[in-house]
Amino acid sequence: MLTVLFIIFMLGFMFKGIDLAFRFSWGLLKVLLTIVFWPLILIGFVIGGLVQLALPLLIVAGIIMLISSLSQGDTIAA
Repeated sequence: MLTVLFIIFMLGFMFKGIDLAFRFSWGLLKVLLTIVFWPLILIGFVIGGLVQLALPLLIVAGIIMLISSLSQGDTIAA
C-alpha cells in the first residue's frame, strides 16, 4: 500500500518538478538535481527498504512545490 502511494506521489512530484524547473529557467545543475538526482535518491530509498523515510520526504517536497506554484498564481490541475 505504501509503495502504491509512493509511486503516485512520485509521478506527481516529477511532473511538477519538470514544470517548475523549466518555468523558472533554472540552471542546468538545478534541472538535473530536480529531474534526475532527487528521484534517483528517493527510488534508491525504496529499493533499499526505506519507504518509511522516502514517503515523508516526497510528501514534504510535494507540499513545498505546491505552495511555491500557488504563490506564482497557478491553479491546481485536476
